[in-house]
Amino acid sequence: MADPLGFISGVTPAGFPKPPQTGTANGADKAEQGPAFRDVLMQNLEEVNKAQQEATRAVEDLATGGDTDINDVILASQKADNAFRMLQALRNRMMEAYEEIKQVRV
Repeated sequence: MADPLGFISGVTPAGFPKPPQTGTANGADKAEQGPAFRDVLMQNLEEVNKAQQEATRAVEDLATGGDTDINDVILASQKADNAFRMLQALRNRMMEAYEEIKQVRV
């Protein structure tokens, strides 16, 4: 997905005004705001990827006769499925918000 306004990459495109800087020069206020949206999003993407890899590994272990219980395979698969569905729901809500913002007249 493109990042035309620089929200994810943190880079403001040419011709757009830079967001106002708040806080002190040492960045004390930024630390109080919490993690950036991009960082939280990337962390969640990594967690979903990890859950899907664990589910794949569990299925492969079961198929090759490894020391894996069927309950563990089902649990890992459901965990990966739920994580992916939540990520997909987040993406859909973000796209709805983006489409709504696009409709705003300036």
